[in-house]
Amino acid sequence: MSQQEDKKVRRQRRLWHVRGKIRRTTARPRLSVFRSSKHISAQIIDDNTGRTLCAATSVGKEAAPQLVGKKKSEKAAVVGAAIAAKAKELGLEEVVFDRGYARYHGRVKALADAARAGGLKF
Repeated sequence: MSQQEDKKVRRQRRLWHVRGKIRRTTARPRLSVFRSSKHISAQIIDDNTGRTLCAATSVGKEAAPQLVGKKKSEKAAVVGAAIAAKAKELGLEEVVFDRGYARYHGRVKALADAARAGGLKF
């Protein structure tokens, strides 16, 4: 197995390990976080129906004015506040945090802290 393939396999195993621990219910949808090298996105998913209830990302016209000149952790905090505001509009207060393959550190933690400050409970 090449080094690149090995990296993908390890990432996938981490993802399965984290997802396996998450209890999925209708009362508590999943707040899923995806982190790339430049951007971050979050979406709230109802696993019973398989539908995305709301989403926020650091890419696109909607977020662009707020993110100019900010560092990646600051952008993640803006995305966290945005997802919390959208969840509040839908009447969601409690979610299960799904960090995916990423460690709970840096940008992922900044997003989670901002979402908590916005009123979401994990």
